[in-house]
Amino acid sequence: MQLTTNNSLPMDGTQGALVARIWRPELAGPSVVALRGEDVIDITTSFPTVRDLCEQADPATALEQAHGEHIGSLAELLANTPPDSRNPARPWLLAPVDLQAIKAAGVTFAISMLERVIEEKARGNPAAAVAIRTEITALVGNDLSKLKPGSAQAMALKQVLIDQGVWSQYLEVGIGPDAEIFTKAPPMAAVGTGFDAGLHPASSWNNPEPEVVLAVNSRGVIVGATLGNDVNLRDIEGRSALLLGKAKDNNASAAIGPFLRLFDATFTLDDLRQATLTLNVTGEDGFTLEGFSSMAQISRDPEDLVRQMMGPHHQYPDGAMLFLGTLFAPVKDRDRVGGGFTHKTGDIVRISAPQLGTLVNRMQPTDACAPWTFGCSHLMRNLAQRGLLT
Repeated sequence: MQLTTNNSLPMDGTQGALVARIWRPELAGPSVVALRGEDVIDITTSFPTVRDLCEQADPATALEQAHGEHIGSLAELLANTPPDSRNPARPWLLAPVDLQAIKAAGVTFAISMLERVIEEKARGNPAAAVAIRTEITALVGNDLSKLKPGSAQAMALKQVLIDQGVWSQYLEVGIGPDAEIFTKAPPMAAVGTGFDAGLHPASSWNNPEPEVVLAVNSRGVIVGATLGNDVNLRDIEGRSALLLGKAKDNNASAAIGPFLRLFDATFTLDDLRQATLTLNVTGEDGFTLEGFSSMAQISRDPEDLVRQMMGPHHQYPDGAMLFLGTLFAPVKDRDRVGGGFTHKTGDIVRISAPQLGTLVNRMQPTDACAPWTFGCSHLMRNLAQRGLLT
């Protein structure tokens, strides 16, 4: 797994307002950095956390105006990030988020909605999924992209499906009035690009989920975006939706990066609404999988999802990172006909978008990934020792 500026940056390089986090071994802690050309500038004296930067009235302008220490080149940081080749005495990249809650919206695309129904009906058995997929799509089709959740048309379809005995809790959140929004991981638990991403060894049917991740401040304002892999254990969630925590929140199972791009003249929410994500999975066994996720086909607008996540009934004083869900639903057989896709140890997953760059991770069992040991309390103590908290 080799990271370079060519395979990591957005198509327009560092022209946008790009912010990252790095680990500085000599300080035994993280720093917030601005990317300016090839230069990496530590702006932690101005913004001790990414959360603080996102709370500014105009985060992109605040990032541009912040001064700080020159750390080195982005190429050097990228090259030193993968764990197998890392020099622990030199800085490396982290996930570009810190104190924000890490939330996720589920079943926001029609195809992935149908796959969730299939998971539920198959009770986590991939061998049963093919026949169930045929039955479900014969009833409802596979193009529900124009169906507005909560609309009269959606409620009419709901009644038809109830009458046919195929109603599902996944259809409820897919076409009903209320979105599914859950906690993907605790603050500070996400891994960044170049890191190993975790698969619980109890799972034998799982897949990547390439997603846009919104950066939302405490006022509910969307200030930027990045990429994420909402690693999904299909068999565990398929057994019961009440196992969502076990299926979703595991060591290194939330990958976010490579950089957070703040909204400015070069990148807006409307640009994000038309973004297309591409996925590539390459296995040590020679297997490859390609996929995509088009934000233009999302059933719920990003602003609607943010309104459902936070407001007068639920606040996030440190803001939140919100995974927006995925169109991608892998059905390509890997080992045998009808067996579907599942990860193998060592798979390299690349998630890309022209405006956001490329997030790269290697899949490993959760207990083989680096344990999460640096949490919010450690961050506060480290920043205090550095004299950065006032």
